[in-house]
Amino acid sequence: MTRGTLRFWIVTLATALAMAATASLGLWQLDRAAQKTALQSQINDRGALSAWDNAELLAAADATQGVHRPARLVGTWVPERTVFLDNRQMNTRVGFFVVTPLQLEGSQQVVLVQRGWVPRDFTDRSRVPEVLTPAGRVELEGRLAPPPGKLYELGESGSGAIRQNIDLASFARETGLSLLGVSVLQTNNPADGLLRDWPLVAIDVHKHHGYAFQWFSLCTLAGLLYLWFQILSPRRKRRLHGTDAR
Repeated sequence: MTRGTLRFWIVTLATALAMAATASLGLWQLDRAAQKTALQSQINDRGALSAWDNAELLAAADATQGVHRPARLVGTWVPERTVFLDNRQMNTRVGFFVVTPLQLEGSQQVVLVQRGWVPRDFTDRSRVPEVLTPAGRVELEGRLAPPPGKLYELGESGSGAIRQNIDLASFARETGLSLLGVSVLQTNNPADGLLRDWPLVAIDVHKHHGYAFQWFSLCTLAGLLYLWFQILSPRRKRRLHGTDAR
């Protein structure tokens, strides 16, 4: 085998591997986009279902299966266990998410309610905002959600009223409350001064389509470069020098 022939097959193999890899990555991105599109459809479908009440939430074998579904619950606040999640944004402003446990009526089960957003006092970062929490029976409207999202923090979560995050299992052990594995984003607006402009749940698939286009473009470019430098250009040179066997 001549050096030229060996070089041709090495380049051919490298091009084939590059095209296979980039095409596979493009297909993977399209598959991720399809999965997220299906998830968005599921979220939309759940959001259009009838609201779960206490009985339906408590009867669910896995409460997380109701995430994104509307809820209309009745219970009693546990105000002494209210937590203020720090560094949370709403409408581009930084403050607290107010999270208060709600003991469901007729049960010992408790669900964490993300009640809304309140600004913080930047002159005294240790001051806890005053939030009106009515005593007695309350009726709550909202939508079921995963436990409050976590932000990056150094070390373990604190144990005071102001915290960076809530770990559901740790909070249950700390408080002795029987917590469900979901939370509720409150949407009805009692006169407590909290903002509830919760963002709509939307899953971005456009970035996956963009990545897929980039990978397929690289695959096509590799094929075109191979075609030009390995086949068309050498033939052109042979014709110009009158050495084309044909």
